[in-house]
Amino acid sequence: MADTCRTIHTSPQRVFAVLADGWSYAGWVVGAAHIRDVDDSWPAVGTSVHHQVGPWPLHIKDQTTVRAVEPDRLLELDARAWPLGAARIRLELRSVAADATEVLMVETLTSGLGKLIPRRAQAMLLKPRNNEALRRLDDLAVHRRSVTPQPPAPGVRPV
Repeated sequence: MADTCRTIHTSPQRVFAVLADGWSYAGWVVGAAHIRDVDDSWPAVGTSVHHQVGPWPLHIKDQTTVRAVEPDRLLELDARAWPLGAARIRLELRSVAADATEVLMVETLTSGLGKLIPRRAQAMLLKPRNNEALRRLDDLAVHRRSVTPQPPAPGVRPV
């Protein structure tokens, strides 16, 4: 199990808005290479982001599914990366100031080859990746102009 914490200088609502945008998943999850599809009601319990993991051309098609959600407070996911196994990821958001959110990311390997690695070694392997994931989440939550899709400008046709 690996616990990683970061304070992001924006509201829990803006952080959660990034998490609730399944199309942004590859933007903050280290190893996710491409989003193939996002279930319509993401991040409702049982919905999934369908993604690819790993470097090209060795992409593995897989998915991540919501186990629990409390808007602006919690998102718990089951992430698969067959044949390597699966992990449970829990993201807890807590307001710590008017413009700051503490994000706790807890990852536990639940099956596959990774589960055979001793927990201390798992933590040593996962912590740097999860630090980077939270740094990317920070960038998206703080610097993204809008966390909701915008209609095209007048006269601009969507592609």
